[in-house]
Amino acid sequence: MTIKKEIALKYLDYLNKGDIQKIIKLFNENGVVDSPIYGIMKADEFYHKLNNDTSNSELHLKGIFEDNDSNKLALYFGYTWTLKNKEEVKFDVVDIIEFDSLNMIDKLKIIYDTVIARALVNQLKK
Repeated sequence: MTIKKEIALKYLDYLNKGDIQKIIKLFNENGVVDSPIYGIMKADEFYHKLNNDTSNSELHLKGIFEDNDSNKLALYFGYTWTLKNKEEVKFDVVDIIEFDSLNMIDKLKIIYDTVIARALVNQLKK
């Protein structure tokens, strides 16, 4: 197993457990997350915001796709997201992870259909 796959699996495990401190440590100091709902922000800011909106997360890995000639890896997983107000949404996600030369996460781009999730997150802001 490559180091990138090991890091990606740790990322999923930490996300499943809601351990944002360990997730943030997988990113370099300039690491960013590009989320369809929250926008582009520094990793620590994103995961604290996500954690504030979340009461539970369940992830089910469906595949890992790695290009051996690049610094990128894609995770494909099912995500059950329970928000603080107990609303639940289920969807498939693809996370594209870009690593730096030290195998730290430099950028994570999250791809999923936000139609239901966006409405539910907006309800939290009311």
